[in-house]
Amino acid sequence: MTDTEIEITADLVRDLLQEQHPDLAGLAIREVAGGWGNQMWRLGDELAVRMQRMDPTPELQLKERRWLPLLAPRLPLPVPTPVRFGEPSERFPKHWTVMTWVPGEPLDHGSISRGAHAADTLAGFLRALHVEAPAEAPIATDRGAHPRNCTDGFDHFFHAVAPDDDIAADVRAVWDDAVAAPEWEGPPLWVHGDLHPANVVVSDGTLSGIVDFGDMFVGDPALDLAAAWVLLPAGTASRFFDTYARADEAAIRRARGLAAMKSLFLMLMGQNGDRGLPGGKPNWGPAGRAALDRVLKGV
Repeated sequence: MTDTEIEITADLVRDLLQEQHPDLAGLAIREVAGGWGNQMWRLGDELAVRMQRMDPTPELQLKERRWLPLLAPRLPLPVPTPVRFGEPSERFPKHWTVMTWVPGEPLDHGSISRGAHAADTLAGFLRALHVEAPAEAPIATDRGAHPRNCTDGFDHFFHAVAPDDDIAADVRAVWDDAVAAPEWEGPPLWVHGDLHPANVVVSDGTLSGIVDFGDMFVGDPALDLAAAWVLLPAGTASRFFDTYARADEAAIRRARGLAAMKSLFLMLMGQNGDRGLPGGKPNWGPAGRAALDRVLKGV
């Protein structure tokens, strides 16, 4: 059995806790649905265990371990904060981390009914996150680039999804405009890097937490600003940008193009789920199409 084939069960999680953090081993353990690179288990009412699964290296978990304790105190929404470290062992040769649990329902299984509140909340969160980062902060290797450097990815998603003829030209026009937009010229800012419906939680009809910081990096905040269309209900993107108040026209153009690409990605994951392919998410298809509709309507 290879590392990626190790079956992660509640008994394994409890055994690992007993070996490395025995004071936590008596808490209730419940599997959390979803996850790909990592698998999550609830631990009692206030904690979770994040188990490295498909991720080939521990880099993402180690990044969260180092930086989230520094970022979390100044963020206005709950985020998962590491509290204990699990090291590779003979029983499980990968990393695992005990983190605080962020209560709420993932947006890909929930909805936002208080759009204005959610827009203000997301803008406030990103204003707090998007600050200049220290020199040793992580630099992205596969995301966060200017749209002109992401054309292959966009084309792949575009052709795989094959948008309806009545919108295909409009989708392409949004992307071309983003490619033509000026580059980010500001300092390297902290960026979450993977804001999509499965990585935010909602309660009482609005955003209540942000999770999965494994892809965080420093650079152009436009990738996070794409969430104005990917996450928020129709008609609230303008309010989001007014409240955020730090995005110039070029940043909004880049963000809108990146939102189009993210929407196509969600639609493709939905198609894969409908076909029963590994990693597919059937409920992401409708979310992606709704996001693309919002992108085409503009700010």
